[in-house]
Amino acid sequence: MSTFLSNSIFFGVLLCLLSYQAGVFLRQKTKIAAFNPLLISIIIVIFVLVMFHIKFEDFYKGSKYISFLLTPATVALAIPLYSKLTLLKSNFKAIMSGLIAGVLTSLISIFVMSLLFGLSHENYVSMLPKSITTAIGIGVSEELGGVSTITTAVIIVTGVFGNVSADIVYKIFNITNPIAKGIGLGSSAHAIGTSKALEMGETEGAMSSLSIAVAGIITVIFASFFAKLI
Repeated sequence: MSTFLSNSIFFGVLLCLLSYQAGVFLRQKTKIAAFNPLLISIIIVIFVLVMFHIKFEDFYKGSKYISFLLTPATVALAIPLYSKLTLLKSNFKAIMSGLIAGVLTSLISIFVMSLLFGLSHENYVSMLPKSITTAIGIGVSEELGGVSTITTAVIIVTGVFGNVSADIVYKIFNITNPIAKGIGLGSSAHAIGTSKALEMGETEGAMSSLSIAVAGIITVIFASFFAKLI
């Protein structure tokens, strides 16, 4: 059974799609924020691979084709931004200030925690791009000498945590401005956070979409400086 599944090029794609759909169904039925579709799909995939003794390399033969859609999907997020172009122009200074603050907060927090836990330079630079989309973050990590697999993992964890905790954080700090919500999610939780922002509203989604691209660029600029600190 496991041999048949691992040799099927469509197994990886099918498992990813079905597990994610299961996560969506569970989230819609329970309305519980912790049941994030991506988190649920990761758990299901790991369970299936372990249960049927399927090697990750065999699973990746098919699932890698889904990753090809990552960059086009990120670019497509510019569509909701275009519809809110006037709003962007009228709040340009505030938006840019928020994005720079978000990126610096992420980089500084990684720097401080790396010092506290005595992380190596390789592990440190691998986590620097944790708050930007995978399409940009992996390139930044490899350029700085990091481990792309670690970078991918921390980016996913960061995105899922941001998606799940957004409602709670906004409620505690009484954040109601849609622009602030979108910038906060996009600059801290990249594309996964943007999916949450789109659920909140069109303005939140547009601002979060903007944050993915701009925060990525700002991170590229500052990451090389921070990488030299450890």
